[in-house]
Amino acid sequence: TINDETVELVQPYFEMEDYTLQHGKKVCGNVAGLLSWTQAMVVFYGVNREVLPLKANLAKQEGRLKIANAEKEKAQAELDEKQAELDKVQAKFDAAMKEKMDLENDAETCKRKMQAASALIDGLSGEKVRWTQQSKEFKSQIKRLVGDILLCTGFLSYCGPFNQDFRNLLLKDLWETELRAHKIPFSDDLNLISMLVDQPTISEWNLQGLPGDHLSIQNGIIVTKASRYPLLVDPQTQGKAWVKNKEQDNELQVNS
Repeated sequence: TINDETVELVQPYFEMEDYTLQHGKKVCGNVAGLLSWTQAMVVFYGVNREVLPLKANLAKQEGRLKIANAEKEKAQAELDEKQAELDKVQAKFDAAMKEKMDLENDAETCKRKMQAASALIDGLSGEKVRWTQQSKEFKSQIKRLVGDILLCTGFLSYCGPFNQDFRNLLLKDLWETELRAHKIPFSDDLNLISMLVDQPTISEWNLQGLPGDHLSIQNGIIVTKASRYPLLVDPQTQGKAWVKNKEQDNELQVNS
C-alpha cells in the first residue's frame, strides 16, 4: 500500500537530526525498531519501483524466449531431418561419382587396349602375306620331313670320318639320288647345319674355340649329336681346346 504520497509525507521526518536508530534506542527499543522499519520500507519502495517494470519485462522476455526456443527446437528438428536427407543424397552422389570414375577408368583402359590392338593389327597386317606363305611352306616342309630326317641321320651316322668334298658326294650324288629313286620327298636346298643346331649354340661354340667354317661346325654337330663317342683326329689341337672349354663346367678329366 505504500505510494509516492506516503513516501513524501514521511520524508520530512527522515531529514530530522534525531530521526536515527541511535536516538530511537535512547527513547525506546520499540521506537528504534519502528524507525528502522520505516526507513527500510521507503528504501524498499524506491528499489521495488524500479524492479517491478524489470520483472514485468523479464516475464515478457521469458515468454518470448520460450516461444523462440520452441521455434528453435522445431527448426532444429526440421534441420536434422533435412540433414539426414542430405546425408543420404550425398552418399548416393558419392557412390554415383565413384561409379562414374570407375567407368571412366575402365573406358580409358579399354580405349588404350583398343588403340594397342589396332596398332598391333595394323602392324601385323603386312605379315599376313608372309604368314600365308609360311603356312604353305610348313605344309610342304612336313611332306619333305621324312627325306630330310633320313639325310640328317645318315650324315650323323656315316659322314664323320670324311672331308667336306666326300660328305657332299655322299649327300648330293648318292643319298639324294636314292631318295628320288624311291620317291621319298626331301628338300633340295637342305641346310644340315640349320637343321641340326641353332645359331646361338654355334656362337657359343665359337666363343669356346671352335672355328667358324662349315666343316668345323659339322664336326661339332657330330660330336654333340651322334649317339657314339667320336674320335677326333686333331693335328692342330683346335678340337681338343674346344672340347676342354665346352666341358670345363662338367669337370672333364683330361689325360695330356
